[in-house]
Amino acid sequence: MTGRALAIQVLARVARTDAYLNVVLDALLAEHRPEDPRDAALATELAYGATRRQLALDEVLSGASGRALGKLEDRVLAALRIGAYQLFYLRIPRHAAVGATVEALKELGLGRASGFLNAVLRKISTLDALPLPPESEVARHLSVRESHPQWLVERWIRQFGRERAEAMLAADNQPAPVVVRANSAKTSRDVLLAELTGMGISARAAELSPAGIVLESPGALDSLYGYREGLWQVQDEAAQLVGIYADFPQAARVLDACAAPGGKALHQAERHQVVASDLHENKLSRIASEAKRLGLSERISTFAHDATQSFSEEEVGEVQAVLVDAPCTGLGTLRRHPELRYRRQEADVGRLAALQARILEAAQHSVPPGGLLVYAVCSTDPEEGMDQIQTFLRSHPDFSSEPPVLELARPLPLVQGFLRTLPGPEGLDGFFAARLRRAF
Repeated sequence: MTGRALAIQVLARVARTDAYLNVVLDALLAEHRPEDPRDAALATELAYGATRRQLALDEVLSGASGRALGKLEDRVLAALRIGAYQLFYLRIPRHAAVGATVEALKELGLGRASGFLNAVLRKISTLDALPLPPESEVARHLSVRESHPQWLVERWIRQFGRERAEAMLAADNQPAPVVVRANSAKTSRDVLLAELTGMGISARAAELSPAGIVLESPGALDSLYGYREGLWQVQDEAAQLVGIYADFPQAARVLDACAAPGGKALHQAERHQVVASDLHENKLSRIASEAKRLGLSERISTFAHDATQSFSEEEVGEVQAVLVDAPCTGLGTLRRHPELRYRRQEADVGRLAALQARILEAAQHSVPPGGLLVYAVCSTDPEEGMDQIQTFLRSHPDFSSEPPVLELARPLPLVQGFLRTLPGPEGLDGFFAARLRRAF
């Protein structure tokens, strides 16, 4: 299957199943295994690019197609978006972009729609640029130009100011780097980095995380040096900072109350005994499998539990620290999961904030006197972050904020003692974390 045909299949399946784009893309690439690696690269670029720019593409396609886009067959709509993405965002000759996309649709057995696809793409290929709302309509203009829902654009402008909001929108449309965390139970960042670069792999140290390595065009990760040996785990740099910010005492036994997909639990397992819990049993099996690869099985145990309910001592045993990596809107990870921006509604922020409050309330019962509670979300929204914690502290006067004292080459990005990263020129996902100490 050619790269364009693969990309069409990916977008259609994502739309049909509400699955994550990266999961569908990986599955189809594994299933079809293109002989030419350029086809895999093209499929990836088209699938991610067309998703990141979907609102802008739909704006021009709606005006040219004469049909409601939502009523089109999912693969035809995917082909329209992929064709339009090539025309306006890639340096591909226009006639080649149109012709190759039409052939890809035929390759998928949809020759009956090829005339319609050809006509629409040829029509928009005559345009010099994408049509955009007037700049005087700031939120609507940015919403279409950067392909983010208007409610989110308005919210970010209100929360962060227009300049930072625009930087966040632009950052979400850039490819996310591949970042790995050196497994300190087996190696160090410096040793691993030297080994990777010595093998001709393009890699560099992460800017803030002392465990992070950024990989440039690494290809298939499971074939890369250190994967089978368990020397590293894929984890965004901002997510790594949460584990560093937690700074649990060396001897602490840690409860991870919402452990899936497991990156933070396994990060802690490099230094601590960890009890990892999650609502979904199947996700726990993946954590156990990854722990085995990393050589951390002896340091982590798992069990299924609804984190909105208090943990019993029989389930958990004695712990000195609790990590709550709470379910959230994921608004800080839109460059990695661009499809999420179209699925989220503004009401989701309040709905998930209410869930987070319930989980925090249940988890705090497991924190002993003098123990630590670390709360984290991969969201930019204060309602899920700063506001959530301030509300918790007002109702739990026996807890207080206690940022860590760390000796790092570069200080962590803290706001009022809380960890906060935002999408933007810094190249990070958006995270918030709070480190709270219960009084003795």
